Amino acid sequence: MSGLLGKLFGTGAGGKGAGKGPSPQEAIQRLRDTEEMLSKKQEFLEKKIEQELAAARKHGTKNKRAALQALKRKKRYEKQLAQIDGTLSTIEFQREALENANTNTEVLKNMGFAAKAMKAAHDNMDIDKVDELMQDIAEQQELADEISTAISKPVGFGEEFDEDELMAELEELEQEELDKNLLEISGPETVPLPNVPSISIPSKPAYFWSSWVGLSKGLLYLTMQPRRKRKKRMMT
Repeated sequence: MSGLLGKLFGTGAGGKGAGKGPSPQEAIQRLRDTEEMLSKKQEFLEKKIEQELAAARKHGTKNKRAALQALKRKKRYEKQLAQIDGTLSTIEFQREALENANTNTEVLKNMGFAAKAMKAAHDNMDIDKVDELMQDIAEQQELADEISTAISKPVGFGEEFDEDELMAELEELEQEELDKNLLEISGPETVPLPNVPSISIPSKPAYFWSSWVGLSKGLLYLTMQPRRKRKKRMMT
């Protein structure tokens, strides 16, 4: 793996790039410094352009020669500004490409390091020993399951009962309890009767006692209804 990395990036033994050239980090930093310098130059040129444009407006028709000179300088500054814009675009593209290459280099180095670590870990392993170990684990697991099953079985210690006989006895007890409850519900109850009223009854009561209605919560109750008046028939 290290040989592959050396061939890709010229860092292997006897490679042309061995011990030569800056590191990617140094190159990236220098490109950033250059970008910063050109950005400051851009700001300077933009200010100069504004100044020359202001001078041309100031002189105007009063001093055409001075106004033309100011416009010429403005054109030169604009040309330099356009060149700097192109240079910045090229430097930015180069820096991004270098950053991507540096990232790929670090990724490949880490992958190579991980491959070596994995190889070292597998050197201490034998596939036959791994199979034997897995078989031993499976056997021990089966033994543990058998032991758990044996322990979980209930032990009567000599006491054995007939399940059918126990169920029959339980049903008899339930039936007795049910019969007892039915007797308590349907048994006779003493219902208190209402007292006889002590007041005198009018000759023509406006109300009369209706027929027996029923029991409500163990009490007998009666209802009173108004007496209907009879209409007299007219003789024809």
